[in-house]
Amino acid sequence: MRIAKPILLVTTPLGVAIGVYEAWELAGGLVVLLIMLIAMFGVAILTVVSTVRREAREEEEHKT
Repeated sequence: MRIAKPILLVTTPLGVAIGVYEAWELAGGLVVLLIMLIAMFGVAILTVVSTVRREAREEEEHKT
């Protein structure tokens, strides 16, 4: 896991960027929809993470 996490953190955004570029070459304007979809997934993930962190913080406050 020591090596896998940094590799994934670097290669995933690079892969997405290369994929978006290739999609632009093939489909042109449809890339806008692809970017919007990726942004929606990002917002959904951030919402879940922030909710979990907030609930964990609230639970920790109630314990003390």
